[in-house]
Amino acid sequence: MKESNRSTSSNLQVLFEDNHLIVVNKRVGDIVQGDKTGDDPLSEVVKQYLKEKYNKPGNVYLGVVHRLDRPTSGIVLFAKTSKALPRLNKMFAQGETKKIYWAVVKNAPPQESDTLTHWLVRNPKQNKSYAHEKEVPESKKAVLNYRLIKKLDNYFLLEIDLKTGRHHQIRAQLAAIGCTIKGDLKYGADRSNKDGGIHLHARSLTIVHPVQKESNTFLAPPPEDPIWQACISE
Repeated sequence: MKESNRSTSSNLQVLFEDNHLIVVNKRVGDIVQGDKTGDDPLSEVVKQYLKEKYNKPGNVYLGVVHRLDRPTSGIVLFAKTSKALPRLNKMFAQGETKKIYWAVVKNAPPQESDTLTHWLVRNPKQNKSYAHEKEVPESKKAVLNYRLIKKLDNYFLLEIDLKTGRHHQIRAQLAAIGCTIKGDLKYGADRSNKDGGIHLHARSLTIVHPVQKESNTFLAPPPEDPIWQACISE
């Protein structure tokens, strides 16, 4: 993973911030929360950013609400207050948010738009989920809607409306219909991307503000590589 792709407090892309929330655009390679790699997680980068911005001498409160896979880019929301965190956690747990992703895939999908329903079984040793057409032991139901929104020279851009939040859900479900995401070796891509990431981007997130109660939609620009830029060009 290229070091230049990692977020630091100086290059953090903040999309929105108020007293209760901070929304950032995660780079490929960032981990949202600490893991066994020992690498600095995005949560600590955001804490450092807040500490520097507000000259806070002590610890900074920050609540992790949801996560994105390390090779994925896009919107990550954090809670800045202990009042906001449980309310946001409840929203995400009850599916009261709207999450839109973009995925660049090599093969055209069977239909231009469809609802995919699979039962996913997670293999912790492989850190991989397997999609099944019917319910099997220890599986979890996974549902998403997709639609083809752009045809590129060699790829296809899909917009995904995620209905459930399962481990590697989009990656596993798209691979199951023959639409492996560009760069996703784990799910069948023939080659990796130079930055070690995959072309999956959390494009937008809509929530009801946990304190002010109005609807908010946050939008994250995709990474600045030629394929993503082709996706947003006219």
